[in-house]
Parts: sequence; C-alpha cells; structure tokens
Amino acid sequence: MQLSPAHHDERLTAPRAWWGISVLLGLSCALMLLPLGTLPLLAGLVGGTALAGLVVSSYGSARVRVVNGALSVGDARIPVSALGEPEVLDAEEARAWRTYKADTRAFMLMRSYVPTAVRVEVVDPADPTPYVYVSTREPEALAAALRAARS
Repeated sequence: MQLSPAHHDERLTAPRAWWGISVLLGLSCALMLLPLGTLPLLAGLVGGTALAGLVVSSYGSARVRVVNGALSVGDARIPVSALGEPEVLDAEEARAWRTYKADTRAFMLMRSYVPTAVRVEVVDPADPTPYVYVSTREPEALAAALRAARS
C-alpha cells in the first residue's frame, strides 16, 4: 500500500538495550526473592521482567502521524491549518531545542534516544502554544507530509 505524501505514520519505539535492561531488572527481582524459595524466585523473574517490559513498552509506544489534515502526536491532535512551516532539526539543533532553547509553553514529544526532530510554529492566534516539537527518526518525511497536508 503506497502512502500519500500527506500521510506519515511512525512509532517511536524504545531502544533494544532498554529491553535488555528489563530482563536484568527481572533477574534482580528474582535474586531478591531467592532466599524465599524456587516459586517466589520464578514469580520475581516473570513479574519483574513483565512489569519492566510494560514500562518500556508504554514509554516507547508514542506515535507520530499526519493523517486527515491533522498532526497526531501521542495523545494530542493538532489541525495542520493551525501550524506554520515545519523546521527539520538535525541532532545538534534538536538537542538545543530540547534544552536551553526550549519554551515551557511549547508542546513537546521528546524522546532523547531519537536524535532528530521537527519543530513547527503554531500560527493559531487563540492558542498560547508557541510551537510543537516532535522527536522523529524521519524528520524530512514528517515535514514533507505536513507541507502536503497544508496545501
């Protein structure tokens, strides 16, 4: 299925190392329960790994979509008509906008393990949000989809 230029769909999944850390956390839970016997050890291993996996999965389940004339980022849905020109940010500029250039009023979906981002000014005069910052692995594709959805 070929996506139209005004459509973009991306899931910001957590890095593989985080899944390994989940297993290590489950192992540490199992070792804490080792003095209580084999059954608590297995429960700690399974329960600790599952709980840590749920946390990693929920944090890494953010979706970035441009569909039906709207930018859908996490739980937010912003009409493209309320957005200005998208700005593609390389790794260095994205880090700057996540840190010392950041505005506390901005809507930001940040994932530090994703080095690039797109920043889009909010042009709706009724909205106090100055811009939208979105971490994305495909900044050019997201910017192109936003431009295509606006026209």
